[in-house]
Amino acid sequence: MLFQDMIKAPPSTEIPLWASNVPGALGNKPEDIPTLTPFLTETEKSSMGVVVCPGGGYWNLADHEGIGYAEWLNQNGIKAFLLKYRLASNGYRHPVMLGDAARALRLVRANASKWNLDPQKIGIMGSSAGGHLASTLLTHFDGGMTGAADPIERVSSRPDFGILCYPVITMGENTNEETREHLLGRNPGPELIQNLSSERKVTHDTSPCFIWHTYEDEMVKVENSLDFAMALRKAGVPFDLHIYTKGVHGIGLGDNHRWPGDLLFWLKSLRLDYPV
Repeated sequence: MLFQDMIKAPPSTEIPLWASNVPGALGNKPEDIPTLTPFLTETEKSSMGVVVCPGGGYWNLADHEGIGYAEWLNQNGIKAFLLKYRLASNGYRHPVMLGDAARALRLVRANASKWNLDPQKIGIMGSSAGGHLASTLLTHFDGGMTGAADPIERVSSRPDFGILCYPVITMGENTNEETREHLLGRNPGPELIQNLSSERKVTHDTSPCFIWHTYEDEMVKVENSLDFAMALRKAGVPFDLHIYTKGVHGIGLGDNHRWPGDLLFWLKSLRLDYPV
């Protein structure tokens, strides 16, 4: 199937992020080929699209934070695009994962008209390590490469909003050490640690964010979300921050938690005319 034909394929069809010559690929097995799977709504309730980055410590991809979120977004009239990014368990390190996320945003935005999306309403969502990947793109995007041979690479990778669920934010003192090792290796230098600590990279151009965490999370400290929110505040970027007392790490949509309702309230009230 040709690449452009795959864009038009039925929902839940995996689309390779690159038609060929995947940057940084170590082989041509499925784990070497990052993909995007559209989950499209049956009715046109919303022109908003969300790229979903599952958690899993950069070692695996958690279905309940991937397919589970995508299906839930669909049920609420929002189109979702599930990202299968490359992993440390298959030999990959930074910046491969960030490159996959950036390409996913470009791909969705470049094909917005085909999926009945507003190209200025494309966000990114992630949990745990997926939240780190989402926050990294929120702070490391670019406006596209003018004159690139590949037209998708000419498109901006800037998310219009971010949804961060109990995210790993920092690679510093309050990080999850396994996540850091999987992404950066055992002994990353101070410059790399600072560059991949999203709370240090927020600017006025960072997009509005919805952030939630729980006080009792023992795997990823709540300080990750608090520090990122404080950085947004200092930069003058709007955000919603929710710190709930109860909820173990990796809870996803479980235990009838109230965060999904709070997120929907935020999305419905979101104004994407934030000046950049």
